Amino acid sequence: MLPTVELVEEVAAILSTNPVPHIVVDPVARSTSGYDLMSEGALAMLINLLFPISSVVTPNWNEAEQITRIAVRDEPSAEKAARAILELGPRAVLVKGGGSDSVNATDLLVDPEGAVWYRSPKIRSRNTHGTGCTLASALACLLASGGTIREAVATAKEYIREAILTAPDLGSGQGPLNHFPPDWKL
Repeated sequence: MLPTVELVEEVAAILSTNPVPHIVVDPVARSTSGYDLMSEGALAMLINLLFPISSVVTPNWNEAEQITRIAVRDEPSAEKAARAILELGPRAVLVKGGGSDSVNATDLLVDPEGAVWYRSPKIRSRNTHGTGCTLASALACLLASGGTIREAVATAKEYIREAILTAPDLGSGQGPLNHFPPDWKL
């Protein structure tokens, strides 16, 4: 999470002097429940400095709406927002739809080749804290391992599914995922 202008600028400076082949930006700007998690200035810097050098940007519906000012309420509006974000410079945009009211966890990848919808039945669980961040981290790992963005998204979604299904059920609120699901193999 990069909640301030100074942190975004520092990360951009480090990446400019130490280039890496794949950058995954999860703009942790607004929670699935609608709470702002970074300043507007930091979000503007994130868009201006990090989106253009990103392999993939992974906003949830609320963040896609905040970035584009397009009301994201359904799949067509999610696609419109994803295409608008793609125009900001990243090579691909994955709009995460796990927080939608749908019965499916439907994510949308938009890249120069077009749009791909990734659908899986939504798992009803209170142990979903950090799914977006974990998905973005899994994408970064899979891209670093040599996978394509489209392959990485499909595999990362499978990983998230297993991480939710095998979650340890800790605490009394929204619990964490199991980041080491049994028998998980890439």
